[in-house]
This record gives sequence, structure tokens and C-alpha cells, in this order.
Amino acid sequence: MVSWESRQETAHITEPSRMNLLFVVLIPLMGAGLTAWMSRFGRLWSAWTAGLVALGALGTLSPSMLIAFSGETVIQRWPWIPDLGLDLAFRLDGLGLVFTSMVLGIGLLVILYARYYLSATDCMGRFYAYLLLFMGSMLGVVLAENLILLLVFWELTSLSSFLLISYWRHEEEARNGARMALAVTGLGGLAMLGGFLLLGEIVGSYDLSVILAAGDQVRADPLYTPMLVLILLGAFTKSAQFPFHFWLPHAMSAPTPVSAYLHSATLVKAGIFIMARLFPVLSGTFEWNLLVIGTGLTTLLVGAWIALFKHDLKGLLAYSTISHLGLITLLFGLGTPLAAVAGIFHVINHATFKASLFMAAGIIDHECGTRDMRRINGLWRYMPYTASLAMVAASAMAGVPLFNGFLSKEMFFAETADFFSEHPWGWLLPVAVAFAGIMAVAYSLRFIHDVFFNGDPVNLPRKPHEPPFWMKVPVEILVAICLVVGILPALTVAPLLKVAVTSLLQTPPPEYDLAIWHGFGLPVVMSAVALVGGIVVYAGRQPLFEMANQISGRFGGRAAFDRLLGGLFALARLTTRTLDTGSLQRLILLFLVSALGLGLAGAIGSGSPLTGERGLLTPDGVSIFIALALSLVAVATLLLHRLRLTALIVMGALGLLVSLIFVKFSAPDLALTQLTVEVVTIVLLLLALYVLPPRSPAESTGWQRLRDLTLALLAGGGAGTLTWSILTRPYTPISEYFLTNSVPGGGGHNVVNVILVDFRGFDTLGEISVLALAGLGIYAMLHKLHLPGPTSNPQGRPWNWDRHPAIMAALARLLLPLALLVSVFIFLRGHNQPGGGFIAGLVTAAALIMQYLTNGVEWTHRRLSANMHPLIGVGLLIATGTGLASLAFGYPFLTSTFTHIHWPLLGDFELASAMAFDLGVYLVVVGATLLILVHLGLMHRVSHIPIGTATEGSSWKF
Repeated sequence: MVSWESRQETAHITEPSRMNLLFVVLIPLMGAGLTAWMSRFGRLWSAWTAGLVALGALGTLSPSMLIAFSGETVIQRWPWIPDLGLDLAFRLDGLGLVFTSMVLGIGLLVILYARYYLSATDCMGRFYAYLLLFMGSMLGVVLAENLILLLVFWELTSLSSFLLISYWRHEEEARNGARMALAVTGLGGLAMLGGFLLLGEIVGSYDLSVILAAGDQVRADPLYTPMLVLILLGAFTKSAQFPFHFWLPHAMSAPTPVSAYLHSATLVKAGIFIMARLFPVLSGTFEWNLLVIGTGLTTLLVGAWIALFKHDLKGLLAYSTISHLGLITLLFGLGTPLAAVAGIFHVINHATFKASLFMAAGIIDHECGTRDMRRINGLWRYMPYTASLAMVAASAMAGVPLFNGFLSKEMFFAETADFFSEHPWGWLLPVAVAFAGIMAVAYSLRFIHDVFFNGDPVNLPRKPHEPPFWMKVPVEILVAICLVVGILPALTVAPLLKVAVTSLLQTPPPEYDLAIWHGFGLPVVMSAVALVGGIVVYAGRQPLFEMANQISGRFGGRAAFDRLLGGLFALARLTTRTLDTGSLQRLILLFLVSALGLGLAGAIGSGSPLTGERGLLTPDGVSIFIALALSLVAVATLLLHRLRLTALIVMGALGLLVSLIFVKFSAPDLALTQLTVEVVTIVLLLLALYVLPPRSPAESTGWQRLRDLTLALLAGGGAGTLTWSILTRPYTPISEYFLTNSVPGGGGHNVVNVILVDFRGFDTLGEISVLALAGLGIYAMLHKLHLPGPTSNPQGRPWNWDRHPAIMAALARLLLPLALLVSVFIFLRGHNQPGGGFIAGLVTAAALIMQYLTNGVEWTHRRLSANMHPLIGVGLLIATGTGLASLAFGYPFLTSTFTHIHWPLLGDFELASAMAFDLGVYLVVVGATLLILVHLGLMHRVSHIPIGTATEGSSWKF
């Protein structure tokens, strides 16, 4: 164990006015959509766009990289949700420098490599969009200064990696592997959420700058152990540590560029990064040593053993990756500063040689048509240059001298030797890691011998040959790094390693030497044993295969995962069969009974009187009239509910009464919103009623109606009692704050609108995003759906063939400009008078829908496109861009500003940035509403023939 009492914080540079770290994350995330769009111009366009996006992120990061390389920490922060302790805060220090360099550097090489790997049938735009989405998410994890923000990006890496692993979605293996990876890492993310919340509770902050300085406080807290377990669960699942390692080999169904990027250099290193980032806070305890050493050692041995006996080339590399991840985890588990140095050094080395090996495996698969090592023998004669590159990378993986893997593995052996000298049973650790080293040499030797020598190819689908020149360039660059770092470590990687270790330990780094030769000692003996033993094991591997298959099956984890998943599905089916019998009434019954039971339990347990001490208002005539009218309309709806059209009219009257209530209580914005929503809803329901029978059947018996009446009275009485109890008690409203700050803070006299577009603008942005998703979802359900319409009314009279009366059509056309003018007026006055983007959008949508109803679909389509997707997208971009613009000036997201300008003839005129946000709201509301209603009407475009006898292609205007 190590004491961290002498820890000192490294120098910090706070740059609140700069935002290049934010843009480093946003550039790939926003570039993903651009890359997908550019693919319509050709496959190469998406590849070039993806490369330029990654270069743009790297160029944006460069100024801060120079600062971090000098040993300082760059922190950039913008308030976001301060009440929750969540800021848009980013940091770049030496540790972040190492990981961002891997994410962006190897990412650029993978983009180039994938350009030649993907076939002509693969959607290159979709691939690069997913890749950039993952790149931005991973950059967010590495650069986040706030733990909650880090967790947001952590979950984005899980989602984006799911998309990448399942890229070949036509293959069942790819879909299953992606689901498995998402399930395992997603559960780990939930555990990490709990751990981060506990850590923030212990320290009192979620900022890493505060947490890294509170190590002693954290380790002394009673919540340390559960917090440690939860955080390590998240790290272990993401980094494929035993027993969660099984998801990584199944993720190899992804294209090889994905494996080279996610499963060697980035995704699986996310868990390692968490352990490294929180190393000064969490390490130095018995619990840390026990959990991390035990998990890392088990993973190291299991992965090394299984890797030797895998026949699939990527399977061998997958299990060797698991083994090396266990090696790094074990180093951090040792808890010493030198072990941390070795861990970071091996992170760098492993990323280079394993990414190059995956790329070499992809070249072999690309040129031979298979990855089965029992068939791809003797490739040296066909592709000697690729073979040479692969052999150098495999030698680095095996820890052969003069390659970078040898240096970090020597440091690893040295740290286990020191552990041996300090603990009575410590000799077990060097023995175990020496065995892992033997297996590493053996599976690396098998990679070289079985693939490039060992006879001739066996029934290859394609005749192998060297790949295109630019496909080899990324492998050449990575292999050159393996060689240069292995031969000249002090001149290449030493400065970067120093700043990384300084930021990791939060203290000056310990003394260490990256020389190739450190003299004769136990580490040298262990290296020699590993090399010689690996050759011996490989030479005698045949008798081991049967035993290996039996032992490996016990450590697979797939069977246990499948059993757990099957049990969960069985439990879900049992619950569904028990609760959901296909009856909506039953579900509502269960819901209401549960709500009544919980409410009654709370009321009995509180012991408080039903009525509070707050005085009651004196009822007036208008209020009594509206209350009675509401009651009568509710009863009428109940009695007439089987007559669908009549019930709809009565419900419209109910909406009108609600709007009158808003008017009475001086809420004109709510009244306008209620009226416009009521109009659009009535149209929506009318379109739905068109394909429904005019009368609903009687489905309830007398006893059931009595039961429902009793339940309704109980539920209504309970809700009324709860309302009475709350409103008769004193409370402090928050309206005073908004009334006081509406004009000075938001520049508007309409408090409701200022709340929507300024004070609670983030809520509104989320709501219009949900509206846009709802519109797109309904469009997807209704697209190309055609339902036959009725030919006569319930009395048997045929429909009136005058479907679009001339007077009504002419009147609707005349009213359209007036309605649009009213909509613009409502929009422009919304910041200071009743109105706003939402109401104006509904007015515009209602006016345009009227054209469809009165003039028909074909007539309207000739003048107005039904494709509202661009309108929705532009609206969301404008609303989001307004929020991002405030960040550019150093203010929190969606902070609005306003000024007054003088226009000739018009006088003073207020100009507020919130109007741009409101414009985005307006466009989304118009687009989503029209998208829903128009396509709901389009499904009726069939002939007036009896249901069930419609002919394909028939249509009519409604």
C-alpha cells in the first residue's frame, strides 16, 4: 500500500473564456451527421469528410495539447445545471493528453484504413458517422472535468460502440455481439453511476479537481468500500475484465477497423482510464489491492491461456487483448507509483502494436477471404511485406527485446518482483505473470508461424496478394512507432510518459529508467523464461488443445450470460402474462388500485389533518357556472361515449371550458395554447375516426360498469382530496422570482414566454426534441399505410360525392394568408404579449391543414410539399445553435441576451436572441404537426369501396 499524504496538485490554468476543449468533443459529434449526408455524393466523399473532421478536432485541440505537454492542466468551465453540480467542464492534462492522442491519432489511421477495407456494398457514410460519434463520445470521457458529464459520455460510448459492432446488421452474429456488449457495459454504467454519486456525496463535489485533492477523505469515509466496488464494476465491464470478459470476443463480428479502434486503443481502454484517473483517490487500501490485483491477475491468465488455442485470427487477438488489459489492471492494482508508470507505458505500447495487428488481420481477411488459421498458411510467399509488418507487431506483443512491448513488460516484471520481496506469499505473483508471459510468447509465435509459414494455404476463397498501398500505410506508421519507441525510448516516449504520470499521481513522478538494459536480475530471468518457455509451449501445443477446450469452456462466460438473459426474459414474460391480459381496462384497474393504495397508505401514515389552515376563496358566479358546465360535459361524455363523433364534439366543448378557466385566471397564453391544441387535436381525432366504426360496441356488463363507476368515484375523490389538502396549506410560490426578473433578466414582459425561451429554455429544447421524435415515429408507422374508407354513413346513405364544396374551398384559400399573418403577429409579439413560437406554430399548422381538408391532398401537394423532415431539422438546429451561441461568449448554455434598436418610422424596437430560439420552436411545431396530420390523412387515399376489398393503387381526395 502507498500513502498519498504528500500529494500536491499540479499547476492549473483555468480558461473560462475559451472553449476549444468543448469544440474538440462537438466537432466529431456534429461531423457525424455531415459525414453521413456527404455519402450521397459518393463513397469517397464520406471518407474525406470523416478525415477532415478528425483533423479539425486534432487542430482545435493542439493549443491545449502544448500547454498540457508542459506539465500544466487546462480547465475550461461553463455553468450548466449548477443545482445538480453539473457543469460543462473539461480538463486536459498529461493523462488526458495520452488518451486524446490515441483517440484522435489512431482514429485518423483507422479512417484511412477503413476506406480500403470496406467493400462496395458497405454503406461507408453510415460507418464513418458511427465512428465519429464514438470518437466524440470517447473524447468526452477523456476530457470531462465533471464526473456526471463523464458518465454522460461514458454511456454514449456504449451506444455508439453498439452501432459499430452491429454495423453488419444483416449478420445475426453481429447483432448478438452488439446486444451482449451493450448489456454488459450498460449494466456496468449503471453501477458506475451509483459509485460516482457516492463519491460526489463523500467529497461534496463532482469536479475532478476537487476530488483528486480529497484522497485521504475518500479513503477514510464509511462509504468508500461500496463506492469503490460500484466504480470498479463499471471499469471492469468496459475493459473486459474477468468475469465480464466474454463480450469482447463476440464483438469481433464487427468490421476489422472497428476492432482495431475500439477493442485495442479506445473503448476497452475507457475502464483503464477511469482507474488511472481516480488512482490517487481510490488506491492505497487493502480493498483496492484485493479487488484490482485479483481481477487483473485472473484476467491476465485466462485471456493468455485461451488466446493460444483460438483458430480465428481475430479471436486470438481478442483474447490477447483481454490478457493485456488484465496486465494493465494488475499494475494499477499494485498501487505503487512505479506500477502506475508501467501501466500507462503499457497502455501506449499496447495501443500501437495491437491496433497494427488488428489491421494486419483485416488485410489478411480482406485478401484471403477467411481468418481461419488452419487455412491461411504460408502467406509469406504471397504477401511478404504485410507479413514483415505483422511479425514486428507480434514481436512487440510477445515482449521481444528492441520492441516497445518489451520495455513495459520488463517494468511489469520488475514491479511483481518487488511485490515478491515485500509479501510472504508474494512469490506466487511472479510465477503467475511469468506463466502469462510464456503464453504471450506462445500465441504471438502461433500468429507468426501458422499464418505466414507452416505449409501452404488450404482452400482459400481468394488468392492472397499484397493490399493497396494506402491500406498498408496505417500499419507502417504503427509498426514504426513500435520499433522507434523500443530502440529509442528516452528520445521518443519519455517526455509524454513523464507528464502523463505526473498528472496521474498528482505528484512529481518517481525515478525510473527507460533503458533497454537494466542489468541482470529477476526481471531479466522472467523475460528469458517467458521467451524460452513460450517456444517450448508452442512446439508442444498439440497435446494441450483438448485440455484447453475443456478449461476454456469454464471461463467463457457466454453460457452464464445466456442463462441469466433467458431467466430475465422468462420473468418478464411471466409478469406480462400475469398483468397484461390484453385488456386496457384491466391495466387501468391495476394502475388506479395501486395509486389509491399508495395514496391511502401515505395519508394514514402522515398523521396530518386533511384540511390545512389556509383560508378559502369566496366562490363567484362564473366559477360556479364553469364548474357545473365541466361536470355536465363530463357526465355527457360518459353517457355518449359509444357515439364516437358525438363524444368527440362534447370533448371539444370540454377543451373550450378549460380555456375559459385560463381566461378567468388571467392566463391568456395558456388559453391560446389550449384553443390551438384543441383545434389540432380535433382534426387529428377526426382523421382517426374516419377509419373507425361510428359506434363503439358495448363491451362491459352491468357488474363491470358498477365496478368501474365505484373505482372512478374513489380515484376522483382521492385526487380531489389530495388537491384540497395541498391547496388549503400555505406555500411559497416561485412565480415572484420570474415576475421580478422577467424584464431585467429576459427582456420580455410576457413572463410565460420568457420562462419558456429563457429561464427554462433547456426544458423547452427537450420538449421540442420529443415532439420531433414523435412526429418522425408516427411518420414511420404511417408511411405507405393505406386503409380503406367507408362508402356510406351508418344509415346506409352513400357519401356525398361533392367532397370539396367550392364555397368552402374558396373560403379556406382566402383565409390562408390572413391566418398566416395572424401567426406571424402572434410570433412577433410573444416576448412581450400573449403569444410565442409554440402558439404561432399551431396556428400555422391548423391553417395549412385546413387546405388539405378543403382542397384535397393532390391539390395541396402541388403547392406544398408533405416532406416536413427538413423543417423539423432546421428548427432543432436553430434552437440548439441559439444555445451554443451563448457558450461562444462564455455564458451558460441557452443564456439569452437582448437589446433595443431604433428603426426609422417604427421607433424603438427590442431585439432578443430568444426570438431565434422561439423561431426554432415554431418550425419544429409546424413541421411535426403537419408531418403527423398530413400522413394520417394520406393513409385514407383509397377508393370508396367496402372494407377488405380495396384494390392496390386506388386513391381519392379527402
